[in-house]
Amino acid sequence: MRAPKVADVRTELKMLWHEGVFIDGRGGHTVELLGASFLADEESILGTLNEWYVARELKWYMSQSLSLVDFPGGAPKVWCACAGKDDSVNSNYGWCMFSEENGYQYANVLNELLRNPTSRRAVAIYTRPSMHVDAVENGKQDFMCTNAVEYFLRRGSLHCVVQMRSSDAVLGYRNDRVWHKFVLEKLAAELRALVGSIHWQAGSLHVYERHFKLLEEV
Repeated sequence: MRAPKVADVRTELKMLWHEGVFIDGRGGHTVELLGASFLADEESILGTLNEWYVARELKWYMSQSLSLVDFPGGAPKVWCACAGKDDSVNSNYGWCMFSEENGYQYANVLNELLRNPTSRRAVAIYTRPSMHVDAVENGKQDFMCTNAVEYFLRRGSLHCVVQMRSSDAVLGYRNDRVWHKFVLEKLAAELRALVGSIHWQAGSLHVYERHFKLLEEV
């Protein structure tokens, strides 16, 4: 069975928008696709990737800092809206993957695949049960969007399945995909494997009303 691709998802979101299938949220209408699962074969679903921004975000991720004070060039509004009163956030993905505090997820995946190349246990766990409390601690509004990422070494290629709680089809997808592609390439190099495909699974894949103009262009 052929896996849906970004082009298929783009068409479905456009169809939902055209038919007026909306939910209310964040000050306006939102087009939402529940249980989306597709091959992330393009860098963007809607809009254009901002190379300058994702380079800054990647640098901040690799610092593993949970403070927006350390965001290169200053944190954008979307991050500031998530931060607590002390400029702290939860969703530094570099911290999630590499820090001791989050259980060395990158090392867990690498070691698992070195021990057993056909394993189905090579899972990097991003979120945690306490996120329900951590998300709003000290004024935060930062409930981790990535739940986990599973890695599969198959026929000499490393593939990953990105499991998202929530995925904004405009900014969220294209920025998060850069990070997950970066980790996939890093792991593949250490495993001496080819870089395979990225599969995207989102509980909610959505487009906010402020980005409906991008659906017009589809």
